[in-house]
Amino acid sequence: MNNIDGKPLDSSRSLQLLSEISGEEPLSQRELSRRLGIAVGLVNSYLKNLVSKGFVRVKNFPSNRYAYLLTPQGIAEKSRLAYQHLNYFTSLYTVARQDYLELFRRLERSGVREVVFCGVDEVAEIAYLSLQETGLELVAVMDDERQGEIFFGLPVVALADGGKEIRTSFVITSLKRNDKIAEVLRGLGAAYFQPVIPVK
Repeated sequence: MNNIDGKPLDSSRSLQLLSEISGEEPLSQRELSRRLGIAVGLVNSYLKNLVSKGFVRVKNFPSNRYAYLLTPQGIAEKSRLAYQHLNYFTSLYTVARQDYLELFRRLERSGVREVVFCGVDEVAEIAYLSLQETGLELVAVMDDERQGEIFFGLPVVALADGGKEIRTSFVITSLKRNDKIAEVLRGLGAAYFQPVIPVK
């Protein structure tokens, strides 16, 4: 799907928008903006694009109110995008699970016994599953944005705090913020490891 300028539309946002529109209640652009966490102007742009593609129909109400309804093509597009995203995340899970397992086995063969996870998101949970297949022990979890939370029984601490005190193998376990976390670890002079997970 392309936007008005012919550039690719964010299929994830399109799927979110089509899913919200498919609900029972009619939603205003302002409400769609709030639910998706994007600007009203961006919602308007997406809606115009979806209307031009024939995926959404606009119904007028009195007092300049509008309802957005999915067309049969919109329902089909929503299903196609959902299937595409499911395939992507299934593939990501499989690749991440295998890559972390290989990384942990390599660390284990080199004599490492303990690791620290740096970054808490969905990928960290996948890494934790892979870790369970090895003899390595997770001794700490660090993430500036999630400090104070608990991750598999361990408190999440700030990168700077843990990076100064802990002397073991740091493993980056965030796909979304891996570059930022790597930069912080380099600044602390900490050696770190991360698998190469291809992002499509």
